[in-house]
Amino acid sequence: MRIKVHCQNRIGILRDILNLLVEYGVNVAKGEVGGEHGNAIYLYCPNLVNMQFQALRPQFEAIAGVFGVKRVGLMPSERRHMELNALLGALEFPVLSIDMGGSIVAANRAAAQLLGVRVDEVPGIPLSRYAEDFDLPELVRASKSRINGLRVKVKGDVFLADIAPLQSSEHDDSEAMAGAVLTLHRADRVGERIYNVRKQELRGFDSIFQSSKVMAAVVREARRMAPLDAPLLIEGETGTGKELLARACHLASPRGQSPLMALNCAGLPESMAETELFGYGPGAFEGARAEGKLGLLELTAGGTLFLDGVGEMSARLQVKLLRFLQDGCFRRVGSDEEVYLDVRVICATQVDLSELCARGEFRQDLYHRLNVLSLHIPPLRECLDGLAPLVDHFLDQASRQIGCPLPKLAPAAMDRLSHYHWPGNVRQLENVLFQAVSLCEGGMVKAEHIRLPDYGVRQPLGDFSLEGGLEDIVGRFEKAVLESLYAEHPSSRQLGKRLGVSHTTIANKLRDYEVIKADK
Repeated sequence: MRIKVHCQNRIGILRDILNLLVEYGVNVAKGEVGGEHGNAIYLYCPNLVNMQFQALRPQFEAIAGVFGVKRVGLMPSERRHMELNALLGALEFPVLSIDMGGSIVAANRAAAQLLGVRVDEVPGIPLSRYAEDFDLPELVRASKSRINGLRVKVKGDVFLADIAPLQSSEHDDSEAMAGAVLTLHRADRVGERIYNVRKQELRGFDSIFQSSKVMAAVVREARRMAPLDAPLLIEGETGTGKELLARACHLASPRGQSPLMALNCAGLPESMAETELFGYGPGAFEGARAEGKLGLLELTAGGTLFLDGVGEMSARLQVKLLRFLQDGCFRRVGSDEEVYLDVRVICATQVDLSELCARGEFRQDLYHRLNVLSLHIPPLRECLDGLAPLVDHFLDQASRQIGCPLPKLAPAAMDRLSHYHWPGNVRQLENVLFQAVSLCEGGMVKAEHIRLPDYGVRQPLGDFSLEGGLEDIVGRFEKAVLESLYAEHPSSRQLGKRLGVSHTTIANKLRDYEVIKADK
């Protein structure tokens, strides 16, 4: 029987409880202190029966500081052990605990299946029997910190290993190391795992707004091209949603359940872009990881690679990408090993690649390889017929993110939105409306909440009214000019000289506009 004694945390209370059990000949096989503040004592008494427990309960409660006693199904350590086993058993990747002698202490079901043994046979097996050229204890002593993504071979298969050292004390001393927990991920499925984590962020064609006729036509074309296993080039200005369309094409393709990885080539140094895309071999350069690094291409195996800003890719990267598109293989940086992969490439650009080719800044052969299928996303200023539903969507989205009621949009605010040229396209519209919702009060987004760059700049005519026809506008402006300059040139002759016209013309205009009674 296991019992829990709810009690005060005082010196000597455990002795008093044990004395009572000794007096009645009850053996205690195990004891633990628990509770949030150490205010519970758990005892495992194998020979204690229920009738004896009921007789002892009043005497337990008579001990000073004991508030109550009851039977429990598990000791705290037993519950933690069962929960941990259930948790580890639910993991589909192998997890092993290794001691500093290199022996396996414990493993989950996935690890036992990998090793080809039963879970209860795992303890005591040397890790070196299965892992090639991998001295985990020495690695832990040398590093003394967590290691992620170490390439190791276990039973001939390549894994990426995460190693979490176990220290028996807080001292920074290799003797304090108790071992490490080893988590193994198959190298050929790492990309799939990353993709699955991000999959909730990915959206298909149904979430792309098609309220504009032009945009609806683009989506219809994209739906037809998505299942085709050929390179796709997406052209469009910044902020038009090129990556969103690329993700939709990926999800609608036969590769939709495989990884989708993205790399923005713009602004990345050539060396960084190359290692990110193609990875590097062990010890490829000074400061590189000893085990090397997988590039995005390998992480995308079987899936789709999205390259944004491809027009800014360096000449060296253009050559390597062209070779991959032609032959399906590449070499990691600092490695002679040929890597063959099946990956679909979707590229995006906000510049005209044909013009870059004409200027010799982009390889024509690569351009023709990428331009097998092509889509052009129109700028927002060409899709204003569908602006209202898009605005409603972003207002709803912003109010949910901010946590406020959905505001209404004043007609003047909508007028300001519809007459703007939107250089940042849909992304700029989304940001402007998020700011407007954060600024508005009383549940109404007004014109002054729509903060656009052009509206913050002083206009050439200031606050001058442009109502009416051209004759009315010119007349008001002419009158304003005469009123302003007459104070400095208070006669028709002086003002005529200033403006380069005859004094008679000025006199007539001063009289017509009733600026002042003109002098003769």
